[in-house]
Amino acid sequence: MLITGGSGLLGTRWALQMRDRFEITLGLHKRQTVVPGVGAESIALESTAAVARSLERLGVEVVVHAAALTSVEACEADPALAFRVNAKMAGNVARACALCGAKLIHISTDHLFSGEVPLQPETAPVEPLNCYARTKAEGEAQALDACPGALVLRTNFFGWGLSYRQSFSDRILAALRAGQSIGLFTDVFFTPILMARLIEAAHELYEKNQSGVFNLVGDERLSKYDFGVRLAQRVGLDPSPIVRVRFRDRGDLVRRPFDLSLSNRKACSILGRGLGDVDAQIAGLVAEAAAAAGMAAARA
Repeated sequence: MLITGGSGLLGTRWALQMRDRFEITLGLHKRQTVVPGVGAESIALESTAAVARSLERLGVEVVVHAAALTSVEACEADPALAFRVNAKMAGNVARACALCGAKLIHISTDHLFSGEVPLQPETAPVEPLNCYARTKAEGEAQALDACPGALVLRTNFFGWGLSYRQSFSDRILAALRAGQSIGLFTDVFFTPILMARLIEAAHELYEKNQSGVFNLVGDERLSKYDFGVRLAQRVGLDPSPIVRVRFRDRGDLVRRPFDLSLSNRKACSILGRGLGDVDAQIAGLVAEAAAAAGMAAARA
């Protein structure tokens, strides 16, 4: 397995979770990352031929394409860079997978719609509002056009982050533990999923030889504010420092959809189960922390 964007939140977690099932290489760019039991090297994504040479040399059977420029503001500030990373590189990886016979798991986003309709299904036509969404939509299109057997996953995940990059849940918990207030939007809705559950569900779809677009998100739609309160309560922190704010009042931010929620009915039908409500997702986060603490104590 090759994981592009291997130094990112999702790529690193994917490697940790799947290293006992696959021989994994993390495809790195600027930041060097070390994951025990996992290989790592620079992978040139700028051309199809370069990617294909890497896939052949490494004997790759499946590629998780997680490399992306995910900052909405950064994409709007540099549309050419956003297109190169989110669309052109996605096409290069997809064409290389098609040439080499590798399965492609392409990581997309929940930012593709206007935000006027909740719980969008996979069949809804995309209506991107900003450069990030437009380039991710183009990345999806290129991936599916070049590699029809690709598995394209639209998602919005959280989980334990990295020392150099916090996740959404990390930022909330860090602020609360430091006794600082944090503003969370009451008018932005999403369907979050724990990274571990996303990865496991993705591999179940892979093992079932599924292809096409799937929404891999949690079972519950809620606001960013409500998520923060539920997270605080579940881990035993006082949620009162969480401040209600509205995205519609933030004129300094690039336009985004107010409702990012996706329907996961298609995935649940294939998997034969739900993917979990918010309390279940957060319980998984807490269990991961307890497991990590137990392992650290055992080593000590």
